[in-house]
Amino acid sequence: MYDSILVATDGSDDASVAVEHAVALADRLEVPLYGVAVVETRREYDNAIVDPETVEKRLRERAASTLEEIETRAEAADVPLETAIRTGIPHEEIIAYGEDHDVGVLVVGARGRSSFRRTLLGSTVDAVVRLSPIPVLVVGADGDR
Repeated sequence: MYDSILVATDGSDDASVAVEHAVALADRLEVPLYGVAVVETRREYDNAIVDPETVEKRLRERAASTLEEIETRAEAADVPLETAIRTGIPHEEIIAYGEDHDVGVLVVGARGRSSFRRTLLGSTVDAVVRLSPIPVLVVGADGDR
């Protein structure tokens, strides 16, 4: 079915459910798992008080923290794992990472940390689903799959 799996995470509840699902799927299929977190580069700051380097450092720390969840779950399931933090536009980086590693399926949470919580899918997930040449499995926090 799939020879490898990529799960993208931003630390949101839906992403956490996607991580759980991706680890279980990788374990069941006995395939390697990749995990990626993307530091968003399109952020705008409305004043000079915010230091962009400090903000990026904090975002990288948060990304590293979100990848720890994947590492913990994969280790517990004895699933081979490779993780990465990428910088850029999230949907582009997720798709590029998947293509670079020739993964069989991308697993993403239905919504991320975006302020558009009421939309059906988060904007990053929507773009991944529409633009990815790789099959995408969207997993929701309420168990919607």
